[in-house]
Amino acid sequence: MAGNGLDGSELYRTLDPEGMIKKINEFPLMCRQAWAAALDFPLPSSYSAVDNVLVLGMGGSAIGGDLLSGLVASESRVPVMVCRGYILPAFVDKRTLVIASSYSGMTEETLAAFESSIKKGAKSLVITTGGKLQARANEEKIPAFVFSYPAQPRAALPFSFLPLLCFIQKLGFVKDKSPDVRETFSIIDQLYGQLNESVPVSDNLAKQIAQEMHGRLPVIYGAEILAEVARRWKTQFNENSKAWAFYEVFTELNHNAIEGYQFPPELARQVEVALLQAPSLSSRVQLRYPVICELLKEAGVSYRLVDAWGNSQLSQIMSLVLLGDYVSLYLAMLNGTDPTPVHRIDYLKSKLARQPMSYQLEE
Repeated sequence: MAGNGLDGSELYRTLDPEGMIKKINEFPLMCRQAWAAALDFPLPSSYSAVDNVLVLGMGGSAIGGDLLSGLVASESRVPVMVCRGYILPAFVDKRTLVIASSYSGMTEETLAAFESSIKKGAKSLVITTGGKLQARANEEKIPAFVFSYPAQPRAALPFSFLPLLCFIQKLGFVKDKSPDVRETFSIIDQLYGQLNESVPVSDNLAKQIAQEMHGRLPVIYGAEILAEVARRWKTQFNENSKAWAFYEVFTELNHNAIEGYQFPPELARQVEVALLQAPSLSSRVQLRYPVICELLKEAGVSYRLVDAWGNSQLSQIMSLVLLGDYVSLYLAMLNGTDPTPVHRIDYLKSKLARQPMSYQLEE
């Protein structure tokens, strides 16, 4: 498809009939709604007396926990971790706050781990739109943050991330984030104006990156607070663009991945690396970026440095999340595919549904 095809409104009407672009355009509004609702949500005061926080989730519902964990790792007085899967970590006890996050409320891995946390007597909280998760929370009289936003789970990221941040702020685990939130709202408003589908390729960074990645294998590099943003880019390329994609994390990639640039040599021409960077990254990490670019160039691998916006770490995270969402949408258009349906995921779930589980796994 010709590059300027991304500037035609007919393309979006044809390939995006369910309006994924509309969901991405609503990202700034969603952030405001999610933050306001979380501020109004009451939490038991006893929830501040915990030794750790564990977020349960999968896919688009888990990434909020990942972003939170990276954001507050150097500040939170209790560790914040994420559990993806059926099996609850052994450390969970009455001094753990378990937050089960499932957009649909029907994610079987999350439900199974949640049941185990109830049996262990953990302090519990639920984030969902409904389903079995809400029903179990109601039965057990567990606080449930229930929101309504019709979309694919990955498109509702503000509701899986910002309430988590708000809750640990309210519980006193981190300082007041209000100034950072205000800056973030301002930044993402500006980015909407620069990245939405009406902005032409010549002025639209997201469209330009999508063009560079079209027909190539996207590999995303991130560091520290941007490590999980790199994961978000990767999963958005998978689900929205229906494309292979991978991500790597500094500084670990410096100890292994860089030795893999050599073979197979023909792959070098098929890879496009995006290196996500931000001013808040530690100085020793920042020193590595130009060296990696030098090595990529030497190996014949195309790459682009992608800068975050804003002064706060929250703004830097959310600005790159929004940029990546737009890139994945425009790459879907270039791939000639509808970004919304996830037929293979649905197929897998339908197969699993033939052997339903009780959500009571053996210990």
